[in-house]
Amino acid sequence: MILLTNEHKSSNLHYFNIRIAYLIAVVITIFLGLASRKWSLLLPSLVAQSAGDMLWAMMVYFGFRLLLVRKSTLTAIWLSFLFSFGIEFSQLYQEDWINQIRGTTLGALILGKGFLVEDLLRYSVGIIIATVLDKMVLTFTSRN
Repeated sequence: MILLTNEHKSSNLHYFNIRIAYLIAVVITIFLGLASRKWSLLLPSLVAQSAGDMLWAMMVYFGFRLLLVRKSTLTAIWLSFLFSFGIEFSQLYQEDWINQIRGTTLGALILGKGFLVEDLLRYSVGIIIATVLDKMVLTFTSRN
């Protein structure tokens, strides 16, 4: 039987609360990403073209922070770049079985449809924005 001290219980609660915050960030980012696609005609052209990909990469970053809450921010940044760029480069692979998956709504949202170099830039900007927001929130909450 494992007995937890008050210090361990406090630490576990702290990480639980952080995970909840990252889960909320993931859900909000997904909502904003879907909204940017649904109402793209109401947005300026550059925003409509870029927002979805930037928000997707932000969601990936927040997802890694959620899963790896005890790891460094740098770990989440590297994994986010590797994952996002990996997905984009995977779009160079065009076989029937994966294109059938990409043909579904969920498959298209996760895997995309075709390789675009500009998406790599959009992912980079999204990860940087998410990291800056993350650092700002962590700095603000550590003061309190």
